[in-house]
Amino acid sequence: MSDLASPAFSATESLLTVRDLRTWFTLRKWGFLNAGTVHAVDGVTFDLARGESVAIVGESGCGKSTLARTLLGLDQPTEGEIVIEGEPLGTMDAAALRRLRATVGYVQQDPYGALPPFMNIAKTLAEPLRIHGISDAQERARRIRAALQEVGLTPPDEFLEKFPHMLSGGQQQRVVIARALILQPSLIVADEPVSMLDASVSVGILRLLRRIQQERGLTLLFITHDLSTVRHFARRVFVMYAGRFVETGAVEALLDAPQHPYTQALLAAIADPDPDNADRERDVPGGEPPSLVRPPPGCRFHPRCPHAMAGLCDRDEPPEFEPQHGQFSWCWLHR
Repeated sequence: MSDLASPAFSATESLLTVRDLRTWFTLRKWGFLNAGTVHAVDGVTFDLARGESVAIVGESGCGKSTLARTLLGLDQPTEGEIVIEGEPLGTMDAAALRRLRATVGYVQQDPYGALPPFMNIAKTLAEPLRIHGISDAQERARRIRAALQEVGLTPPDEFLEKFPHMLSGGQQQRVVIARALILQPSLIVADEPVSMLDASVSVGILRLLRRIQQERGLTLLFITHDLSTVRHFARRVFVMYAGRFVETGAVEALLDAPQHPYTQALLAAIADPDPDNADRERDVPGGEPPSLVRPPPGCRFHPRCPHAMAGLCDRDEPPEFEPQHGQFSWCWLHR
C-alpha cells in the first residue's frame, strides 16, 4: 500500500469517469489547408474514485498534458465522455464550467510561466476568489494567508507584496499550489509539478503535495515522466504511449512486475545510484516515439518493441488483457 493512503478514499464513489476519450488537433498549412491531424489522446477510458491518487506516466509527447487539459475543460474533446461530480463535461454551460473550475485545482509544470508577472502574490491568490464570488475583503485576506501558511510560505505577510520574479522556483511552485487549493477543490491535477525544479527542491514540493493530499483527502491526478517517484504518491499507475494507455494497475504490482514491454523499458531507464552499474549499458528499446499525425498500425509500440511479432503486432490493435489480477496490459504477448 502506498504511503499516500487516505481515510477519505472510497473505491466505490467515482469522482471522475472518462470513456473512450479522444482529443485531436487539426494542423493547418497556409491558414486553410489541412496538413494532418494530431491524435494527442486517442481512446482513453478510466475511473477515478474520490480520495484516490493516480499517476499517469509516459515519455514527453505521449499525450499526458493534453489529457489533463481536456479533463480541465481547457481543450475540447473530439469524441468520448467525461463526467465530473456526476455531471457530463460536454453539456456544461459557462456557469457550470465556472463551478467545475472551483472543484478542480491545476498545478502547472512551469511555475514562472503560470504566474502573472504583473501581479503580486496577494493579487494572484485573490483573483480566483473574486471570480468565484468571494466579495468580502477580510475573508479573501484570511483565505490567502491560510493558503500560504499551508504550502509553507511563512510568515505569509512577507510574501503578499512580492512579485513572481522575486521568488525562487520552489517558492513560485508553492504559490501555484496555493492558488490551486484556495477554492478548496476535490480534485488536484498536477502536471509534471517538479520537472522545472532542482532535485533538492523537488523533494520538498513532492512531500508538500503528499501531505496536503493526506490531510485534505483530495483526489490527486499526478502526471509525470518519472516512474521513480510514483510509488510514494499513487495507488494506481496508468502508463501512456502515443495517445493511449498501454498498462494500468496498482502501483506496487505494476512497478514490481511490469507486464508491457514499454513499462519495462521505462523502469529500465530509471537512474540507479549503484556505482557497480556505472559502466553497464541498459537494455532499452531504440528509436523514437511515433508521429501522432500518422500513428503506426496495430500496436503503436511495435516499431520499437523487441518482442514484436510480424503479421500481428504491426497489423492488429491489441485488446485489453489482464495478465495479473487487477493489472491490465494492451499487448499481444498476453493472448
